[in-house]
Amino acid sequence: MGDESLPGWPVSFDGIIESIVTTEGPNGLWNVAALGLHAKSRTGDGESAVERDETAPEVHARTWGRTRTWRNFRERELGYVQFTTDPVLFVKAALEVYEVETPVLPEAYAWVAVTPVKLDSGTQGETPWVDWRLDPVEAETVERVVPTFNRGYGAVVEATVAASRLDVPSYETEQLWERIEYFESVAKRCGGERERKAFERLLAAIETER
Repeated sequence: MGDESLPGWPVSFDGIIESIVTTEGPNGLWNVAALGLHAKSRTGDGESAVERDETAPEVHARTWGRTRTWRNFRERELGYVQFTTDPVLFVKAALEVYEVETPVLPEAYAWVAVTPVKLDSGTQGETPWVDWRLDPVEAETVERVVPTFNRGYGAVVEATVAASRLDVPSYETEQLWERIEYFESVAKRCGGERERKAFERLLAAIETER
């Protein structure tokens, strides 16, 4: 399923789209986390938060582990999905406990307020997962840009994925470190100042995992 424009979403979906999501915690602050999104055919489960084409695909996401996003989706039933290309923000969202006072981040080019609907759950190895349908209830495009990227940006994103799996028993730790080291070399060679700063922050966040 490629290049799908879905009602209520300001972006088209082709593959897994990397996003940032903010969810409100019990302390009243908004937790910032990375979240992969993909379009899927309708399941017919649950009630939609907005009227939509019954034949249109849906946006789904999976949370891994008992994370703050999982807890807040379950308890608050609200999240703000945001789209940005800031590599430092992705590192902070994926690997740090990063909380803010308001749900929409200044780095967001566009955002969508969503109601998460639980569809399925299970475990992979020892790690629980939950699949969610994200129903859009409000959206805004803040800024339109001419997108550019370098290989260093992609290396940062891939490294955050590997780093976030270092404490997951079903993944080989040494293989993950090999990936991180390779992506570090790509970021240094092909990235700009922002990508290099992002990788410094990434390594600082995981230094105790070695």
